[in-house]
Amino acid sequence: MCSFERLIFRFLVLLVVCAKAGLGTTVGCVERERQALLRFKHGLVDDYGILSSWDTRDCCQWRGVRCSNQSSHIIMLHLPAPPTEFVYEYQSLRGRPIPPFLASLTKIQHLSLSEANFTGRLPNQLGNLSNLLSLDLNYNFGLLSENLEWLSHLFSLTYLDLYSVNLSKAIHWSQAINKLSFLIHLNLGYCSLPPLTTPSLSLSPVNSSAPLAFLDLSENYFDSSIYLWLFNFTTTLVHLDLSWNAHLNGSIPDAFGNMTSLEFLFMYGNQLQGSIPEAFGNITSLEQLKLDENNLEGEIPKSLRNLCSLQELTLRSNNLSGQLPQVLDLLACANDTLEYLFLSDNQFTGSVPDLIGFSSLRALYLGYNQLNGTLPKSIGQLTKLRVLDIGSNSLQGAISDAHLLHLSQLDRLDLSSNFLTFNMSSEWVPPFQLNSLILTSCQLGPRLPNWLRTQKQLGHLDISNSNISDVIPDWFWNLTARIYDFNISKNHITGTLPNVSSKFDYPLYIDMSSNYLEGSIPQLPSDLAWLDLSNNKFSGSITLLCTVANSYLVYLDLSNNLLSGELPNCWPQWKSLTVLNLENNEFSGKIPKSFGSLQSIQTLHLRNNNLIGELPSSLKKCKSLSFIDLAKNRLSGKIPPWIGGSLPNLTILNLRSNKFSGSISQEICQLKKIQILDLSGNNMSGTIPRCLNNFTAMTKKGSLTITYNFSLYYADGGFQDWSYVDRELVKWKGREFEYKNTLGLVKSVDLSSNKLIGEIPKEVTDLLELVSLNFSRNNLIGSIPTTIGQLKSLDVLDLSQNQLIGEIPASLSEIDRLTTLDLSNNDLFGKIPQGTQLQSFNASSYEGNPTLCGPPLLKKCPGDKAEGTPNAYSYEDDIQQDGNDMWFYVSIALGFIVGFWGVCGTLLLNNSWRYAYFQFLNKIKDWLYVTTTINMARLWRTLQS
Repeated sequence: MCSFERLIFRFLVLLVVCAKAGLGTTVGCVERERQALLRFKHGLVDDYGILSSWDTRDCCQWRGVRCSNQSSHIIMLHLPAPPTEFVYEYQSLRGRPIPPFLASLTKIQHLSLSEANFTGRLPNQLGNLSNLLSLDLNYNFGLLSENLEWLSHLFSLTYLDLYSVNLSKAIHWSQAINKLSFLIHLNLGYCSLPPLTTPSLSLSPVNSSAPLAFLDLSENYFDSSIYLWLFNFTTTLVHLDLSWNAHLNGSIPDAFGNMTSLEFLFMYGNQLQGSIPEAFGNITSLEQLKLDENNLEGEIPKSLRNLCSLQELTLRSNNLSGQLPQVLDLLACANDTLEYLFLSDNQFTGSVPDLIGFSSLRALYLGYNQLNGTLPKSIGQLTKLRVLDIGSNSLQGAISDAHLLHLSQLDRLDLSSNFLTFNMSSEWVPPFQLNSLILTSCQLGPRLPNWLRTQKQLGHLDISNSNISDVIPDWFWNLTARIYDFNISKNHITGTLPNVSSKFDYPLYIDMSSNYLEGSIPQLPSDLAWLDLSNNKFSGSITLLCTVANSYLVYLDLSNNLLSGELPNCWPQWKSLTVLNLENNEFSGKIPKSFGSLQSIQTLHLRNNNLIGELPSSLKKCKSLSFIDLAKNRLSGKIPPWIGGSLPNLTILNLRSNKFSGSISQEICQLKKIQILDLSGNNMSGTIPRCLNNFTAMTKKGSLTITYNFSLYYADGGFQDWSYVDRELVKWKGREFEYKNTLGLVKSVDLSSNKLIGEIPKEVTDLLELVSLNFSRNNLIGSIPTTIGQLKSLDVLDLSQNQLIGEIPASLSEIDRLTTLDLSNNDLFGKIPQGTQLQSFNASSYEGNPTLCGPPLLKKCPGDKAEGTPNAYSYEDDIQQDGNDMWFYVSIALGFIVGFWGVCGTLLLNNSWRYAYFQFLNKIKDWLYVTTTINMARLWRTLQS
């Protein structure tokens, strides 16, 4: 292949020839232009035969060549490459700058250098091309320009596409754009443009008469200041894209209602807040409105009933609310035009209404809301529907063939995570051929649905947790050729797996975990990317895994099976492997040295096997490792110092219950990101390093989860995003608990059950976010650090079975989160500090310290008043008095309840009693009045006489 410079030169020769061509009539193409094309052809590698027609006399008939009907001169050359060839071309041009002499073509009107992967500075000499009508530089991710002033010389420009050109320093870009009076199409997407500065804003458009119709400002860093410039084009804009601007927040201005020519408005992927403006109802020409992935809230404005031309409404991933039937009623005006409706991941409530009026609907996304009720059978009348996604709601009832009766074009069906039961006849034949079927947590079983065998185009199949207790029939494997995402986990599927190496054609996600599958692991597809066979009954060796010889494999989980034998030695072929989980099996032998070739590995779970030997030094090459769990094996030797220096990203290190010996190296303190360190249950000796305060991740609050995200790209150009949330068994309060969704919050140091000596380093009290600290069952001496009270987040503290001396620090009583405390079996003395926290623990937390005294221990401290004296202290008396006081107040409360509600409650509930009661009160009142009057009269007469 010729050099890039020669290729460009020959192509420019061709352009110059075309530009300087004379007038007149010629039969066929001009010979010198034909020769220029042939020289151009010879400089290319044409593996796909795109230029195979370039061998006849008349070059105007060649593929991609267009000639003038009047002069026969070549006026256009258009040679789009297929995707695979484009990849090679893309690589071959990497790092090349745009030649400055391109600016010498002063008569050129249309210049497109898109997708050529040019890099370097955009030459300002392009401003010399004053006759340009269109300039297209999109998808050149290495280009940059610090100043767009040269644009102001392109007076005739109507089309400008700078998508992906780095304009992060071109702060006065708007002033240059303002001078383009004829600009119709402007694409500045993904240009890293900053917010408009005050000087830029003060210079409003010099010529606001530009007929700008298409404007793409997506994927930049604009904030709300962009509106001041934008609203100068309210009368002309037809297409406006403000999506994915990281700093665009606040409410949406009502001024958008003045853009009455808009047909396409995209504002998704921002930080917009507040409600959807009523003013949107003024944009009656809107065909597509996309506001998804913001923080919008409230109900859908009633003014949207004016949008009768709406074809697509995308509001997913917000906090919008309201009754779904009312929302759809607002869209009734567009029921003949609406094709795509995205309302998923909001807070809409109510039932799914009758949608039969929306006859044009092609995609309906209602997942992740709060919908209830049943699915109406009328949905089966939406004959154009291609996507039906109502997953993750609270729908219930049965799904019959009537629900899917006329959906012949259906391509994606997602009814997952509801309370739905499929009730199809065994002879039912679906009218559709699905690409994606997601029925997680629907009731499909106990047999695999027979109608599945008709689906020959499946690419994504998820029927996990669907109550299937079948043996996988042979016909099922005939469906898998096109599948790239395959999930039948969390069922009761039994039997063995056949050789599936030839059953799948694509890099695969396979999840068959949590079933009752048994036998050996079969030969698997060579293009496997994600394999989860955990929680089954597989047995035997895993040597057949070595047939998966590719760089796609990123996730392998075979945990909780009956697998045995030594680990194979084919790890170097899995360069992309990120998560490896082989825990809870019966593997034996040493950890292979070839593990060191796993350059992408981040998580390594090998706990609870029969592995022996030392940690291979090759693991130091795994720089990305953040999670190592080798607990409950028979590993031995020293814990290598290189763990601290070579694995800087290590977050969790669990080597518990092995046979490691030797001292804890000072180098371990280099693990600044460590959050869980468990070396318990070994034969470690020596002192605890004083540098534990270098564990800086234990001094800060962490995120909830430890998550890895993966993007897998397929040969057909598609890709799939997957994520994995790590989990770990943590010994907590004497038991093991699994943490997953809150694992990132667990900060723990456990060095228990070793042979450590020396004092507890006071530096450990600098780990302010420490949640669990366990130094028990060692030979530690000295006192408990007086600064222990700094650990305000501490929930578990176990220092038992050591040789600690001295008093319990008073600061310990200040840790109000402490729920588990064990200081037993030491030589602590003195009085247990006063405070409700330390007195709330059981006496067993302090036992085995002969000279320790004070509650909750029964032993009195010297100086306490003797029993029997007038004010003698008695802990039991306090408890008894507290009990008596409690029953006294309980009796008062019960008396009030019985007395008050026994009378008043009866009168409230019984009309006749209430009437009799008040009659009785009236009679008493009258009797008292008459009696008092008579007696007063008698007394008066007596006094007068």
